Order: sequence, then C-alpha cells, then structure tokens
Amino acid sequence: MALLDKRSAPIRALVVDDESLARRNLIILLRRDPDIGSVAECGSGLEAIEEIRRSKPDLVFVDVQMPECGGFDVLEQLGSDLPRAIIFVTAYDEYALRAFEAGALDYLLKPFDDARFSRALNRAKDRLALTMPQQPLPAERLVVKNQGQVLFLNVSDIDWVEAAGYYACLHVGSDTHVLRRSLLELERDLGDGKFIRIHRSIIVNLDRIHGLDLQDGGEYEVLLKSKVRLRVSRRFRKRLQDRMLMQ
Repeated sequence: MALLDKRSAPIRALVVDDESLARRNLIILLRRDPDIGSVAECGSGLEAIEEIRRSKPDLVFVDVQMPECGGFDVLEQLGSDLPRAIIFVTAYDEYALRAFEAGALDYLLKPFDDARFSRALNRAKDRLALTMPQQPLPAERLVVKNQGQVLFLNVSDIDWVEAAGYYACLHVGSDTHVLRRSLLELERDLGDGKFIRIHRSIIVNLDRIHGLDLQDGGEYEVLLKSKVRLRVSRRFRKRLQDRMLMQ
C-alpha cells in the first residue's frame, strides 16, 4: 500500500505521448485514483519540456519513442528540472536498463493491465510521500489598502484576477482592488480548488463561470455570471474544460 496520506497535497500528473489514445487510457486510469489532483497531457516531447518547466508536475508518464524529441531527450534537456517521479511507457522492452539509468522510477511495457499500472502508481506515491510538502491551506481573506483604508476581502467574493505589471487587479462585482502582488503569488495563495488560470494574465473563480462561448475564429471566451467575457488562451483551454467537467 502506498504511503501517501490525506494530509499530503494532491498529486499533479502529466502524461506525455504522441498517440492520443495512449494518453487517454492513462488519463482515465489516473483520474480513478483519489490521490491524483490534476492530470495534464502533452502530445510531444518538446511540448512536455515547456510544460514541466512551467507547471512542475510531481509525476510524469512519458513515452520513450516520439517524433523529434523522445522520452530520453526530454529528460536530458530538463537537466535539474526533472520531476520527482518519472515512469516510462513504451512498447519496446530494450530500453528498460537505459530508462532506470536515466532516473526512471518504473517502466511500463505496453500493453499493460490495470494491476500493473496500479503497482507503478503506488511506487510513485511512495517516492512522493518521502519528499512531498504538506499542502498549504488556501487563503480565506486578502488584505487590501485603498485610499488610507485597510479592507479585508473574502477570497470567495473574488470574480477574477488580472495581472497589471507588478500589480494584480482583484475584480469583485463592480469594484476593482489593486494589490502589489504578482499573479503567480496570488495563484499560490488562492489555491487550485476554486480558482484556475485561463490566460497568462488572468485567474478566474470557478464558481463565477456561467459557461464557455466558442468564437468565430475557433477561440473560446469564458462567460462569467456577471456578464463579463474573458478570453481563454489555447495553452490553458484543455485544463479549464477538464475542471469544468469535474465541477
């Protein structure tokens, strides 16, 4: 049995494979596990390198052979940015020794059954339990200074947050409050339970989303209950759609 307990932060997983069906099968298995908090996916090694450096997932399942940039290339280019748990997934058994030498925790040979997957996932949980930090509690209130006043804003009242240079604008109904905080800092304080990034400069309260609106050019906009429309960048669209389906 894995060592992970309820006090630990949910595991952030990433699936990297150029075959969409292979990615989908792993994602389905991962989402069945209550210890998995989020699952992202990449269809290429180059995309995976960028995603790993940006979001720093805890656990990565990566295919060995992919066009242009395979699994070993991904690990080599990441250097010191390697995730804490890496599991190679491939249809070829001749790479197993090289995978372990490269730092892989396990080596899943396709096709594998649910039991074999569970053993690999439990090994990853055991490794993560030794190093995973305790999940910080999301902030419930934020302190805002405005024209000589000190205001205490309930986080649940925030509709959306927008980056403005070195500042962040908190939109609460018709009011806007400015904090000298970076969007990254606020994203960590707010937590990912109720807030999600939809653009490199925008975070939205999931409870305030009324729906998604497809535009003529193929882009999506988030429609808030307040009638505000916010553009969703392609980089964050899939994650938003997955979170909305889980609500």
